[in-house]
Amino acid sequence: MTSQFFGLNIAASGLRAANASLNTTANNIANANTDGYSRQKVKQEASDALRVFARYGCAGAGVETIAIERVRDSFYDVKFRNNEQLLGQVSQKNYYTKLAEQYLEDDGSSGFSSLFSKMEVALESVRTAAGTTETKTAYISSMQALTEYFNNVYTSLQGLQSDVNSEIKLCADRISSISQEVASINKQINIIEMTGAKANELRDKRDMLVDELSKMISVETKETPVVDENNPDRVTGATRYQIWVAGAYELVDTYEYRKLIPVARDEDGAVNQNDVSGLYELKWGSGNYKDGDNVKELSDFAIESKIIGGELQGLLAMRDGNNNHYFNGKCTVVNDKVSPVRVTVEVSDTHLMDMTMCTIPADGKIHIGDKDYKYDSWEYDGEHTYVFTIDEESLTSIPDSNRVAYIGFANEYQGLPYYMSQMNEWIRQFSKEVNEIMVGGYTSDSLDGVAMLTGSMDTNSAAQYSYEQLTSLSENKGYYSLNGGNFAVNSVLMDNADRLATKADITEGESEFGNLTKFKTMLDTQKIFRGSTSGEFLTKVLADVALNSSNAGTLEDTYTALEVTIKNQRLSDAGVDEDEEASNLVKYQNAYSLSSKMIQTLSEIYDRLILQTGV
Repeated sequence: MTSQFFGLNIAASGLRAANASLNTTANNIANANTDGYSRQKVKQEASDALRVFARYGCAGAGVETIAIERVRDSFYDVKFRNNEQLLGQVSQKNYYTKLAEQYLEDDGSSGFSSLFSKMEVALESVRTAAGTTETKTAYISSMQALTEYFNNVYTSLQGLQSDVNSEIKLCADRISSISQEVASINKQINIIEMTGAKANELRDKRDMLVDELSKMISVETKETPVVDENNPDRVTGATRYQIWVAGAYELVDTYEYRKLIPVARDEDGAVNQNDVSGLYELKWGSGNYKDGDNVKELSDFAIESKIIGGELQGLLAMRDGNNNHYFNGKCTVVNDKVSPVRVTVEVSDTHLMDMTMCTIPADGKIHIGDKDYKYDSWEYDGEHTYVFTIDEESLTSIPDSNRVAYIGFANEYQGLPYYMSQMNEWIRQFSKEVNEIMVGGYTSDSLDGVAMLTGSMDTNSAAQYSYEQLTSLSENKGYYSLNGGNFAVNSVLMDNADRLATKADITEGESEFGNLTKFKTMLDTQKIFRGSTSGEFLTKVLADVALNSSNAGTLEDTYTALEVTIKNQRLSDAGVDEDEEASNLVKYQNAYSLSSKMIQTLSEIYDRLILQTGV
């Protein structure tokens, strides 16, 4: 037979369970609009029945409140984070590609097409006005306006690259900050949960940080219970929580964390001729790393990887995207018998055998085998061979022959380096064609013609490359020295417009302009850039930019819509529904009232039994 007070214990357990459910409902309602909050519910189960040695055998012992748990589906977390890393990547590409498009597009007055048309009109004025000094001056000024256009766009694109570079640093710093925060939260969670409780709010906070992390870089997480080493069947309540990023790098392992550390390249560390100085490489270091520590002890982070994901992938694509045009070949000969050491590299890619497409820095680092070597200069034989002169002061070992050699890395996206290289290609091809015509002609007073287009040798001086330097056969570099940043009209023509070569033959009359006719014909018919004439440069490049912008914009819209859908799916499970909580409030209130009434009823029974029943 059960105790007379057995029913009181059962009613008390119901009262406690209903009270816990009411408190949990109140917490849910209070956090209905809290970002990242997961709805909580009380987990309860029937208490073990008691054997009462009566005909019915066992009697129920009430209810036990096991835990207050989060209602959350990890499946939706994974879907959300996978979508976030894709959204973060395309949103950065879309944003910066649109900015590049704005720099390049023609506003009708100061864009390429407008300035090129004005130059053609000025050229025609020289021809129709029989080459007066005034029309020559106006024509040369129009050509100068065209070179200044490229100067401005080149500077703007480099400034944009610098902005992207700064954002890469911010992104890396935030990733490191999140890793430290997550490691700290892991410790707090384990301290609480080893007592048997559930650290629901801390888990929500950790999930919010991982959600934020997933937009910056691809994320994988894993949580496993920690068992007692002395008793493998006993679970301690603690868990091992791990985060991997970029496919292979373990960012967090419970209480330990790593950092993604931006390290600025050396002044001579550029991998592209058009790169601004100080671009960041990314290194992988321990959580103990501090600013000022030796960066040589850090391991490399593969910024060329295609599985980095998130905003970081998008930013790196914009900063380093070269459409797979980078220097690579095979080191065939190492001449270490004389000083300095010279390394011969054989190449096969078409873009490496055309100096108008060349993007190799004048000096920098070349990777041979598994080591980097600093080079001071390089030469090209005009066919398949490059020769690099290695800086002996930095030389620690002799490079091996028959090894792969490369500068920089392939990035298939058409980012800022690609647009700048396209600009340089047009400038070099156009300058070559124009200068050949001008140098082959004569001025109106029968002086030899001079080159029209050149480049500044140094931003801090007025020195310019001579025609002989641009066409020298000693290194076969051609117009490699010209780029959007230093493109300029020959100062000789700027000082004296009458030095413009208007005549094609010295025997022509003073007012004839056969050379300018040749120039006009070249502009109209010569295919100098991607199978197009000179004036179609903007059409070709803007087509690339517009296509990339359109693709990124479409993908951003798609992933944004998916983000909303997945969020709604996740909220339908983990979010607080006010109507549902109101229903629960009534349900738990009734349960509490009934348990209270049960206690009241039993109290009356005990009163009758103890005080009013006697012998």
